[in-house]
Amino acid sequence: MDLQDLLMKSTFDSIFKVGFGFELDTLSGSDESTFDDSNVMVYWRYVDPLWKIKRSLNIGSEAALKQNIRVIDNFIYDLIRRKREQMEERQLERGKEDILSRFLVESEKDPENMTDQYLRDITLSFIIGHICKYSHLHPLVQEKVTREVIEATEADENLSADEFVLKLTEAALDSMHYLHAAVTETLRLYPAVPVDGKISEEDDTLPDGFKIKKGDGINYIPYAMGRMTYIWGEDAEDFRPERWLDSGVFRAKSPFNFTAFQPGRAPDMLRERFCL
Repeated sequence: MDLQDLLMKSTFDSIFKVGFGFELDTLSGSDESTFDDSNVMVYWRYVDPLWKIKRSLNIGSEAALKQNIRVIDNFIYDLIRRKREQMEERQLERGKEDILSRFLVESEKDPENMTDQYLRDITLSFIIGHICKYSHLHPLVQEKVTREVIEATEADENLSADEFVLKLTEAALDSMHYLHAAVTETLRLYPAVPVDGKISEEDDTLPDGFKIKKGDGINYIPYAMGRMTYIWGEDAEDFRPERWLDSGVFRAKSPFNFTAFQPGRAPDMLRERFCL
């Protein structure tokens, strides 16, 4: 029995249920390897100088990646279509069920920008980043988080799990500033996407004067940025949630320093809120 594989599948199933309202059921045999294989192939480009040639000739790993992308696109677009149908047929309470439902509601307000392709990209960002490491919490931090959750929810040790869930209201979650800081600090040191890349859509000049051409690829490393002392101070490598608090209230940092969710428009802020 491969325990790590079972835990990965369990996490994958959970994010699908919470995020999209569907049962993926990989624990029962459904195959999620297309996502994992594609992720490996994309990262392989960092060390394969011939990947563009392979892509042009449609051979090797690039041919396999192209096929995987087609499968993934079809899967995600079908997921979006089924969710729309589900919302219409079941008369779901709009914006209240799962993450994808809320994005679909938002897309109706801005259909020009929040197209199905945009929704596909948002959905994929959840799937690709489905493993977030929250295990770095120190015992003292865990104690503070526990105390804050108990105070915010007015819970006691005699509550059942169902009763506790009912107490996790929006207001209670909004008051958990230390929990927010602890999770954010974890993502600073252990981002779900440790290496990321962008493609320039037009000629541009970076702040340091470096010129880039349309189509150039630019890579940055959130994992390393989270440990840079000139961004976070001399204690950059220390796990310290307090750096996010101002008189006990959570204060966000510049998204150009804390790049776990990247700077973006309002829908991206919605994504950040759900991830946290």
